Amino acid sequence: MENDIQFMRLALELAKRGEGFVEPNPMVGCVLVKNGNIIGKGFHTKFGEPHAEIEALRNAKNCYGEESTDGATCYVTLEPCSHYGKTPPCTSAIQHSGIKRIVVAMRDPNPVVNGRGLQILSDAGLEITEHVLEEEARFLNAPYLTLLEKHRPWIIAKWAMTLDGRLATRTGNSQWISGEASRKIVHRLRGRMDAIMIGAQTALRDNPELTARLDEVVPRTPIRIVLDSKAALTSEYQLVQTARQTPVLIVVNSNALEKKIKILQNSGCEILPLLSENTKSENTEHDYRNRTELLMKHLAQRKITNLLVEGGKQLFGTLFDMQLIDEVHVFIAPKLIGGESAYPVIGGTGLSEMQQAWKLESPEIQIIGQDIYIHDRILHK
Repeated sequence: MENDIQFMRLALELAKRGEGFVEPNPMVGCVLVKNGNIIGKGFHTKFGEPHAEIEALRNAKNCYGEESTDGATCYVTLEPCSHYGKTPPCTSAIQHSGIKRIVVAMRDPNPVVNGRGLQILSDAGLEITEHVLEEEARFLNAPYLTLLEKHRPWIIAKWAMTLDGRLATRTGNSQWISGEASRKIVHRLRGRMDAIMIGAQTALRDNPELTARLDEVVPRTPIRIVLDSKAALTSEYQLVQTARQTPVLIVVNSNALEKKIKILQNSGCEILPLLSENTKSENTEHDYRNRTELLMKHLAQRKITNLLVEGGKQLFGTLFDMQLIDEVHVFIAPKLIGGESAYPVIGGTGLSEMQQAWKLESPEIQIIGQDIYIHDRILHK
């Protein structure tokens, strides 16, 4: 059992290397062991490419020959797939490899797998060991599991604020609160997201581009989402001007003016109208929650796994009150701007008792230039 933990831990480390490249697939790592020695390693490198088990089998055969996997043990962080998708089923390759034992961290809750892969291998005579470092495997693939089990993306809230807890001055000016080194981290974070979302006021006030601008290659190009109920954005804004190069989804209310919608569509923006139960007034908490629920379902249908939210206070407040924020990345700058009308970070109703305050699991705190960078997952669930 001690060796099982050792080899599974290595498989989890390998799986992590696929972060940002494999979504909406899970991150998976695989280690092949024979007579106590590692003979093959692999991980799922990119969506649509061979899975971790196939990469490990190729690695073993390239290094040790075709018969090297006879009698070996396969350590894999997720149950092998048993269906044809972008690639053939891994169960078939494992059966033909001569592997005699499978050790898995967790079953795949995907309805097309969910125990079928292990049953196929068990019926073929392989020894099955389950639940080795399962908690760690579930932690690694929390975004994938959230998409499958809660039917919404994993939501990451990111903001930069002053030492007195403000997103912007009373006039709405916010460029720049954090330093250049902090902004590079934000671009790296964006570069592994499926989507980035902001509210209309943030889009109108800051005129952001919301792209990952780095010298190195980033894993993916996230779709940019703006909650713009009245279709207030125009062709003068960077998001609209770059919509044909990088996708933009504008979420509007069902009664937004058609002529404004046409302008956005003609610029290359995709429009998503969401119904509002209250057509006279959109500014009710019930409407915000209703539209947010509808949007989350839509994004889940599009397989948006990791969603980065960059503000502002109304959007953060709705997500906070609905307990939808899973992870935070916060940059605190050593600056003070003051003013009761300066922009706070989180609006909404908020909590009534300090003992209800959300806590971070094990926050990582770094000094980035002059900024303090705090990031971690939320423990409120």
